Amino acid sequence: MMKYMQLIVVLMMTVWLSACSTTDDLQDGSDVGIEDGTAGGTGIGEDGFNGEMIDDGAATVIAGDGDSYTNDALNDPNSPLANRVIYFELNSNIVRAEDESTLQAHADYLAANPNITVRLEGHTDERGSREYNLALGERRAQAVRQILMVQGASSSQFQATSFGEERPAMEGHSESAWQQNRRVEIFYVGG
Repeated sequence: MMKYMQLIVVLMMTVWLSACSTTDDLQDGSDVGIEDGTAGGTGIGEDGFNGEMIDDGAATVIAGDGDSYTNDALNDPNSPLANRVIYFELNSNIVRAEDESTLQAHADYLAANPNITVRLEGHTDERGSREYNLALGERRAQAVRQILMVQGASSSQFQATSFGEERPAMEGHSESAWQQNRRVEIFYVGG
């Protein structure tokens, strides 16, 4: 039954992402390019994100970083909510199976706290064009958003942005550095 649900989620995400893509994403019409720069497109993301952060006035709250947010579930280092980074394979916006339980915990928390929102930041490694990496980071953030919504969170609880390759988690030109940089980070924002 779980495999059936996973297949449905993947199919729904694929259809949704295909319907939301713009003609600027990849000129050859494919949904996936290559981060190493051998293929790519000119798109800048489904929502037209151009790499600039928009400050909407909301206070960003990152639990555990000394901020005043005191929700025990978010601050408990043993909670699945403490994991706020979802990693991706090279050139992929498919969420890995090992991250499903983490996303389910975040979805459950968001469903139980409708006044809380999250900012999903998509990132890539350094390979590929800037435009392609911005689009891939956006697709990754949207994939996480879609899974959280399917699992119970509301669409109004999300802000999704892409930084592409601009904010690496780890400097370097090795596979270990690139693996750390292919990610979506989840930041809780005050409600």
